Amino acid sequence: MPAADRKEELSANTETEVGRRLRELRASRGFSLRALAERSGFNINTLSLIENGKTSPSVSTLQQLAHSLEIPITAFFESTLAPRRVVYTPNQERPTTQFGSSTMQNLGKDLAGSELQPFIVTLQPGEGHRDPIIVHTGHEFVFGLTGSIEYRIEEKTYPIGPGDALVFESHLPHSWRNSSPQEARFLLILHSPDRHEEPLKRHFIRSLTQKGAFSMKIAVITEDGKTISQHFGRAPYYMVLSVENGQIVEREMREKMGHNQCDHLEEHHHEGEHGHDEDSHGKHVHMAEAIRDCQVLLCGGMGYGAYESIRRLNIQPVVTDQNDIDAAVQDYLNGTLVDHTEKLH
Repeated sequence: MPAADRKEELSANTETEVGRRLRELRASRGFSLRALAERSGFNINTLSLIENGKTSPSVSTLQQLAHSLEIPITAFFESTLAPRRVVYTPNQERPTTQFGSSTMQNLGKDLAGSELQPFIVTLQPGEGHRDPIIVHTGHEFVFGLTGSIEYRIEEKTYPIGPGDALVFESHLPHSWRNSSPQEARFLLILHSPDRHEEPLKRHFIRSLTQKGAFSMKIAVITEDGKTISQHFGRAPYYMVLSVENGQIVEREMREKMGHNQCDHLEEHHHEGEHGHDEDSHGKHVHMAEAIRDCQVLLCGGMGYGAYESIRRLNIQPVVTDQNDIDAAVQDYLNGTLVDHTEKLH
C-alpha cells in the first residue's frame, strides 16, 4: 500500500476511534449532543462530525471537550474494555492526534487505568517550550528516533538524537523543544502514579500555547483588575483572561471565595510547613473553585501549600515579579515569564 494511502487509512481509523469514545463518554454522563454543545461551546454539527469519524479533532478541541465532560483528556484514547495484560497495537491502528503542526501517536490505547503512557511524538521545527515548566509525579523516558530535540531539566539541556536515551524523575521542572530545522521523532513514556495530574496534558497543551494555536484561560490574582496582587490568599478577585491564537479576547472579573480564611490559615501554621495539611488543601481548593476552567494562575506571591494545591488541580501556578496584568500575560504567552518559586513562603 502506498505511504499516502496508509496515512489516510491511519487518519480515518483514529478519527473513528476518538469519535466513538466521545459518543460513549457523552452518553455515559447522560448528555445529549445539544447539552454537550452548550457546555463546550462547539456547535452540534461539529460534535456530530467528530462522533461519526468525519473530522479529526485537535488536542485543544479534545481538551475543551474533556473539561466539559469532567474527564482527563486521556479518556479519549482508552478502550472501554477492561485493561489487558498484553497490548498489541499494529502500526496502522495507533490513535494519532495533532497538536499545532506536530503529532502524537498513542502506543497503549488499551492500557486503560494504567500508570504507563507510551507515545511516539513527531515534533516540527520550532515547536515545544522555552522554559522548564512541566512538573508531575513519577518518571519520564525519552528515546530519540529521527532528527534531534532538546530536553531541558532544571538548568541543564540534554540533546536527544537518534539512539539517545534520557530517564529522569519528572518532579524536576522540564521541557522539550525542536530547535533544529528538521522534523524530529522520539519515543516518550510517561509514568505517573497519580493519573489525576494528567502528565499528557501538561506536555502537549503547553506546547500549543507556545505556538499561539490554542484557546486557553489565564487567571490572575488581583485587587483592582489591573495589577497582580502580592498575596494569593488575601486578594479578593481573579481577573480571568481568555486567549485565542496568542491574543487576549475577553476579560472577566471573578470573586475569589474564601479569601477571608487566609489569616486563619497563617495563624495555625509555622514557617516551613505553611498550608501543607489536608484541611489547608481543602481551603485552597475552595479558593480556586472559581478558576477550575483555567489552565494557569499568575500571582505575586503565595505559600508553598497553596502552590502545591493549585498544581494538584492541574492549574499551573506562576509566581511573578511583574506588576501589570497584561504585561505578565503577554510574557507568559511568549514563554519569557519567570516562575519565582523563591518567593514562596
